[in-house]
Order: sequence, then C-alpha cells, then structure tokens
Amino acid sequence: MTTASREHPHRASATRRRRARRPSAGPLFVAPFLALFLLLFLAPLGYAAYLSLFQDRLIGGATFVGLANYVTAVQDPLLIQGVVRVAAFFVIQVPVMLLLALLFALALDSGLLRLARVVRLGIFVPYAVPSVVASLMWGYLYGPDYGPFAQLSKALNLPAPPFLSDGWLLGSLANVVTWEFVGYNMILLYAALRAIPQELYEAAAMDGAGAWRIAWSVKLPALRPALLLALVFSVIGSFQLFNEPNLLQRLAPDVIDSAYTANLYAYSLAFTSQQINYAAAVSFLLGVVIVIVSYAVLLTANRGRKS
Repeated sequence: MTTASREHPHRASATRRRRARRPSAGPLFVAPFLALFLLLFLAPLGYAAYLSLFQDRLIGGATFVGLANYVTAVQDPLLIQGVVRVAAFFVIQVPVMLLLALLFALALDSGLLRLARVVRLGIFVPYAVPSVVASLMWGYLYGPDYGPFAQLSKALNLPAPPFLSDGWLLGSLANVVTWEFVGYNMILLYAALRAIPQELYEAAAMDGAGAWRIAWSVKLPALRPALLLALVFSVIGSFQLFNEPNLLQRLAPDVIDSAYTANLYAYSLAFTSQQINYAAAVSFLLGVVIVIVSYAVLLTANRGRKS
C-alpha cells in the first residue's frame, strides 16, 4: 500500500507531462478564420483608421491632422440629419417588424396552422431575395407613373399614392425592410420556441393554463434572449441602411439626397466627392454610434430583466 501510494503521484505527473507535450489540433482549425479575419476585417479597418487621421490638401498632399476630421464630422449638419433620420426609421420600423415576426412565430409554434411548412417558407422567402432586387421590385410598385398602385388609382380616377414623397418615404423604406427581414426574425424566434422544454408546457397544462396563458407566461419569457438578439441585429441594420435609399434615389431624387442616411453620406463622400479621409472618419463615427445604441439596448434590457 505504501509503495503504491508513493508511485501514484509519479505516474500522475508523468501522465500530465505527456498530455502537455501532446500537440493540439485546435490552432490549426482556427488559423484559417484568424487569417481571413485579419486580412479582410482588421487590416482594412486599421487602414481606414489611418486614413481618417489625414487630409488631402492641394498644397502639401496628404497631411496629418489628428482628430480634425472627427471634430468636423461631429459638427457636420448633414451627418447629424442622417443619423437622426435613421434613428426615426429604427423607431418606426423595428417594433412593427419584430411584432409581426413574433406573431408569425407563435402562430407556427401553436400547431393550429394548416400547411405550416408552406407558410413558414412563404414568410422566409423574402429574406432570400437580395436587397437590391427587393428595392428594385418595390421601386416599381411605388412608381408614380407606371406602378400598379398608380395605374389602379388612375383607373378609379383617384390621385396616385405619394409613396416616394417627403412625408411618405420613410414609411415606404420601412415597408421594404420589414418585408425583407420579417422572415429572418421569425425563424430566429421560432427556433427559440422549439427549444423550450416540453416539461414547461406540461406543467402549465396541469395547472389549468390555456393556450393564451401558456403563450403569455411560458413562451414570451423564454423568448426574451432571442428578442434581444433580434433587436441588436435590427439596431445594426437600421443604422447601416444603404441599399434601399440608394436605389430608390433614382425615383425620388428631390427627396433622397446623397446624405439621406449616414451610411449613404459616407459612401457619397468616398466615391462621389473623393473625400476618402473624411469618409473614413464619418464611417468610424457611425460605428461608434452603433456600438453606443446597441450597448444602451442591452443595458436597458438587462435592467428590465433584473427588476
């Protein structure tokens, strides 16, 4: 017994040394992702940060100006208007989109719908349509001359709906984005519903809870993490709004200018005005705004959960 107890620690330490010398395959699997992440994300991001610290002047060429571009961007009325506009877009569009996604997910999970797979596919299909194609399609539908709504209005001797007017355009854009992303958020919430343990439903049924009570007391609390994730994704997508206004600009040039959204403004500065350095600073400030708003959403949600 004494000899065995003395030899046991030595065998254990030898085993640990052999395990420590054993090569790990983990870094080999992670290396391709890290290389692509470095080359396609961190390197361009670092180069853009470097460009934002310079100004291209007529005399002297590229001149280091430090944070001067950022100071100018913070005071730029066009950028401020673009950020305020996408914030209003977020307030209008995201609650409607998430509410529709939630209703569809609950309806599919209830098991009362006929042809549930067909319905689920039909709601999800718009997400598979590229945003460029979706914008062109809705641009045709919104058309004041040849669009179907305009043609129907003319047939009824009514004025064409001003979908692309200044007062309607934000709602028209919200409709396009909602049509595109309701299916994605519905699938996200539906997957979260399918992950709820069956025991919770059985316990609620034994307590006499009906379908509405189960949805309110079991399903909705379990959906909070998925709803929060969808909300954060929606914050990022709303403040990066670009394709839809960029393509509809051809139909409403008097309403959608080059600074209609912050992302469109940065693109116009870089590729139309050739102000690469200032565009880099605007893009970084937009990223900071997205981080701040996303953090505020997470902080508010966590406080609400604790209370």
